[in-house]
Amino acid sequence: MGNIAGAVGLVEEMENKGYEPDVITCGTIVNGLCKIGQTGVAIRMLRKMEKWGFEPDVVVYNMVIDSLCKDRLVNDALNLLSEMMSKGIQPNLVTYSCVIQGLCNFGWWREASTLLNEMVQRKVMPDVQTFSILVDTLCKEGMLIEATKVFDAMIQRGIEPNKVTYNSLIDGYCLQNQMDEAIKTFNMMVEKGCSPDVISYNILINGYCKSKKIDEALHIFHEMSNKGVIPNVVTYNTLIDGFFKVERVQAALKLFNTMQACGQHPNPQTYAILLDGFCKNRRIAEAMALFQEMEEKKMGQHIVFYNILIDSMCNAGELTTTREIFNSLLAKGLQPDVRTYTIMIRGFCKKGLIVEASELLEKMDGKGCSPNDRTYNTIIQGLLQHGETAKAMKYLKMTVDKGFSANATTAAMFIDLLSSNQVDENIRELLPKSG
Repeated sequence: MGNIAGAVGLVEEMENKGYEPDVITCGTIVNGLCKIGQTGVAIRMLRKMEKWGFEPDVVVYNMVIDSLCKDRLVNDALNLLSEMMSKGIQPNLVTYSCVIQGLCNFGWWREASTLLNEMVQRKVMPDVQTFSILVDTLCKEGMLIEATKVFDAMIQRGIEPNKVTYNSLIDGYCLQNQMDEAIKTFNMMVEKGCSPDVISYNILINGYCKSKKIDEALHIFHEMSNKGVIPNVVTYNTLIDGFFKVERVQAALKLFNTMQACGQHPNPQTYAILLDGFCKNRRIAEAMALFQEMEEKKMGQHIVFYNILIDSMCNAGELTTTREIFNSLLAKGLQPDVRTYTIMIRGFCKKGLIVEASELLEKMDGKGCSPNDRTYNTIIQGLLQHGETAKAMKYLKMTVDKGFSANATTAAMFIDLLSSNQVDENIRELLPKSG
């Protein structure tokens, strides 16, 4: 029934009345607690089981290890894995897969690869899911050579890749703009009898749209429809965004109408794409008309939409309108986020309003919105462009003290000043080391 609190209460009642729950009851409670993210309470139940003289088995440990990994407490999961093995309980496929997934979520692919090798040595054979996790992470990290090695090793072991594996590899190639390899992998998937799904097609369309090859993306779109794969909202959003990126506004709007005619309802992302597309293509009147329509339909109540509009107005040099929109946010019950503030600071810097930019940065923390590395880099670049070198150096030190670093543009600007002896040589220590 999902009443975990009631179940835990019953176990406590049993304890108070002098009864000890059995191992099945304890396992059931641990499972329930893990499912609702109460990992800490689940671990306490694990300790109680030991106190009552029950030895938790691999299934119970797996539940807690998986829950710790989902809570991003991977080191705790590794410690529990070590504890379990020290008690002579052998990890199984589920155990390793959970920890490998946890490590991969952090981008710790080396540790995940080591664990994969360890499980093979212990005669625990990885399955398609385990390999897919590793392939996906390596692709997202841009390590395509390593990803293809894992992919090949998987096939050599007689394990057939599934849709998830193929999609991860196709996405990896698309992310690196290697569209020929992406198509080759897609075709291999088809040849092996693994039918592409809407995700497979969306990945390819997205890859082509990102590299502005919109006609190729459109070809894939028609191909998926011919194969009986129904495009979803992600498909339409990706293509509409692609049309805007190549300045084909009418084609984007036509597809937006087609999408609705086909029964696909636009989501907030669709409207964000339309708004951004109008703004980037200098169709400000249409952007404002759309935004008004969204507000009337109570759809514009999200800071993301306002950020798009504020950014557009800043780029167009319409600072008065930008200020009005920014100042109206609180009255609308919206809290500016770090992106809103960064856009405003960039707008002020662009107009040479350095004092206003600095004041807004100082206000951020008081408003419960801490500046990030992009905010600091924006103000530093603005200060340097307007000859405020001393202030820029102060903010650079602040940036480094907060654990951020100068980006490539900021660093290049300071190096130019160093070469012309306009700033202190000590500033070099605050810049990222080249190479």
